[in-house]
Amino acid sequence: MTVLCVALLLAMPALAQEPQTPAKKADEKAQVKPNEKPDAKTEKLDRVDISGNASDDEARRASTAAKMVIGREELMRYGDSSVSELMKRLPGVTTGGVAGRGGDIRMRGLAGGYTQILVNGERMPPGMSLETLPPEQVERIEVLRAPTAEFGARAIAGTVNIVLRQAPPKLVNELRLGLATENGNVRPSFNWSRNDKLDDKGTTTYNLTVNAQQSDFSNEGRGRSEIHDLRNGLDSVIETRSSNENKNRSLNISGRLQWKPSNRELLAISPFLSAGRGDGQGSYERTITPAPLPGDPLSRFDRSSNRFTNRFSGGGLNGQWNTGIGKEGKLESSAMLGRFSNVFGNSTQEFKGAQPVHSRQDNGDMRNGNWSLRSKFSQPLMDEHSFVAGVETEGRRMRQQRSCMEDGQSCDYLLDFGDQLDAGSRRVAVYAQDDWSVGKQWSFYAGLRWEAITTESTAKNYVVSNTSRVLTPLFHALYKFSNDPKKSRDQIRLSLTRSYRSPELNDVIARPYVNSLYPCPTGQRCQATNEFIYSDFAGNPQLQPELATGLDLAYEQYLSKGGVLSANLFVRRISNLVRRLTVLETGVEWSDAPRWVSRPRNIGTAISSGLELEAKFRLDQFVDGALPINVRSNLSLYKSSVDDIPGPHNRLAQQPRFTANLGGDYRLKSLPLSLGASLNYTPVNTLQSTREAATRSSKKQVLDGYASWNFDINTALRLSATNAAPQDFSNDTFTAAPEKTVATRNWGKTYTVWTLRLEMKL
Repeated sequence: MTVLCVALLLAMPALAQEPQTPAKKADEKAQVKPNEKPDAKTEKLDRVDISGNASDDEARRASTAAKMVIGREELMRYGDSSVSELMKRLPGVTTGGVAGRGGDIRMRGLAGGYTQILVNGERMPPGMSLETLPPEQVERIEVLRAPTAEFGARAIAGTVNIVLRQAPPKLVNELRLGLATENGNVRPSFNWSRNDKLDDKGTTTYNLTVNAQQSDFSNEGRGRSEIHDLRNGLDSVIETRSSNENKNRSLNISGRLQWKPSNRELLAISPFLSAGRGDGQGSYERTITPAPLPGDPLSRFDRSSNRFTNRFSGGGLNGQWNTGIGKEGKLESSAMLGRFSNVFGNSTQEFKGAQPVHSRQDNGDMRNGNWSLRSKFSQPLMDEHSFVAGVETEGRRMRQQRSCMEDGQSCDYLLDFGDQLDAGSRRVAVYAQDDWSVGKQWSFYAGLRWEAITTESTAKNYVVSNTSRVLTPLFHALYKFSNDPKKSRDQIRLSLTRSYRSPELNDVIARPYVNSLYPCPTGQRCQATNEFIYSDFAGNPQLQPELATGLDLAYEQYLSKGGVLSANLFVRRISNLVRRLTVLETGVEWSDAPRWVSRPRNIGTAISSGLELEAKFRLDQFVDGALPINVRSNLSLYKSSVDDIPGPHNRLAQQPRFTANLGGDYRLKSLPLSLGASLNYTPVNTLQSTREAATRSSKKQVLDGYASWNFDINTALRLSATNAAPQDFSNDTFTAAPEKTVATRNWGKTYTVWTLRLEMKL
């Protein structure tokens, strides 16, 4: 990958011009003269390849801010069951979780909220998850490497904007039926989408998408911990074995009714509904050698079983109104209201040998609500200026009611906090930006955004409030080597930005969780001190947002026959970095004795930098006689360091040293068959997360492939394999606690997901 990308980048000047071959000169001499009819026997038509990449690349090339656009054709190619699964193949994007099951979205390898995820330009409403969002509901995905005023500055790593399908004025009636299997678990899926118009002029259109799927999976894992007690010098080994079975069902319905009497006027209503349920059971076994001493919390049980249920439902309504102001001005306004509920239960039974020794039942009812109002005014100005100003406000509210029973009695350790939690946040933002051109080769963007976020929580008699305000200036510049695409399609980008990461709601609210191995007496404050490795958890209402100053420099070459070669260099300096630290605290609200408490805290500064290389082209552009294979490849190199944590592995959370993707697609000439494969690779990653703890994760290597047979223009059968070469995974942790040192390894298996899907246009 490195050799390929570097060689292509070095060859840019030579590739910018296409030499004229003798065959081409001969064709020019043999051109038909005016009014002369060609000979039917000698006339030959050239082969024409139609691809959707050209428009995506042109949208990327025209944007002053660095933006990649991934269209619907590329999104649907591998037949992924969720948006989170397909994201790993995008340039500069990786996913957490085990191979074949998607996971949280990360740009530049950074987890923990550094990547801003938007749906139609807005933050995802509570209850919506990329794990359950089917690709069929997505029109395109926009990836922004640097923040803009309009999309928001909570994007230290970047922004992923998922644009859902709208209602085009033409009839589209698509049905997709799928059947997937993983490790013996069957996953059927159903998706139907229809676009149509309600009048002859096509001013009133609608879209309706229905998706239903079943996702069953099972896991087995093993672990081994080696513990050295510094107080008495004793060593012990803990071996564990666990298994889980999950059955999930989900239904998603989304629609859009749109009235567009002119190019400057639009009224649209977009409802969505989501419902589902999950059921599962698991088991856990633990063997300790030598046997723990009397009084050790680990001696309480050696085996447990649990069952859990989850029921969720919700929906929302989004309204949009656009109207023209003056000759060229435009006002775009939107309002959104959503509600989501989640009812869950978890029962656990612990055993010592065959004897039941402890039982616990947790039940909860969580309800989320959100609303937002947005308004944006845009006005073209003289000298190629495009001015945009906007205001945004949104609110979120979470109410949670929980109950706990242990051995038939209430296990409310924290009477001062109660069983009910009420938390929410309010956000207000104003911004202005100007995008203008100087001549035909220079484009500039300047923006300024101000945001204020207030987070509050109430748990019985305990109230927490946190307010943060951030001002973010943003600047982008684009230089095209030539305005004539026939001469050069090369360009350079520069971005100077400020971005931030606001504290998450769960990081701020202060309702604590008492470790079950060192519980408080029922209805009383704790009287004993716990251990470092068995700490309590709590939020931190004093958290401040992380602030980042960023520099991006990119070189791009757009190929004449489609495709792009690019190299992007970035640097981020992050202040007020947040890490979860465990500290022995006195005077905590739930204990008379000192307690080890793990809280998120601002610890200092960090630097992150990297080089991202991308090569997307058709193979026969560079290799004479090669098949017209569409090649997609990218290589990202990352480096970071945290000032207050000792090296050499003091990297930002979960950021690997590099990631790589290599894929290709080919449509056969003799058969209606398309083939494709991609390889995603993340190396072994070692991280010193705090002064006391370090982690090491195994490499992640995911091979995907697909074959699509087109029976006719309206019917296709697609077979895809996700994680076609499954490998075991492992995670190691080492903790140097004041009382003990603990070295733990957990490992498990991954499996191939086979999917067969029938795609029909009705």
